[in-house]
Amino acid sequence: MALYSEKVMDHFTNPRNVGKIEDADGIGEVGNAKCGDIMKIYLKIDNDIIVDVKFNTFGCGSAIASSSMATELIKGKPLKEALALTNKAVAEALDGLPAHKMHCSVLAEEAIRSAIKDYYDKNGIAYDKAEFPDPTDEDEHHIEED
Repeated sequence: MALYSEKVMDHFTNPRNVGKIEDADGIGEVGNAKCGDIMKIYLKIDNDIIVDVKFNTFGCGSAIASSSMATELIKGKPLKEALALTNKAVAEALDGLPAHKMHCSVLAEEAIRSAIKDYYDKNGIAYDKAEFPDPTDEDEHHIEED
């Protein structure tokens, strides 16, 4: 049995939405100190809709595939839907990830949340802090350890 699904391999070898949005409305960067993965998500938002999303990920194939799939899942969606995206939904959309690689899908969820929070902060938009659990709230970028 293959360790990675065809979808994981496809999103790793042909990642969607790679790059940087120069005039991004929200930017989120997260990392995992144990595995060394770093994920950066850029959002372009119009009327609370994610009209464009790009990512840069330094990491393993599962991290790249998770970033790619997550961007596909939120592109064209309202911010509320993007905030509802879970790491489990990302992993399921990839037809699963090995248990020891699930942290990659968690990074994708966290990067999206971080980018949306950045957008809210830049634009003075009020939000429920409970939607953005972050013990290092003063930090611009949240680096999560396993």
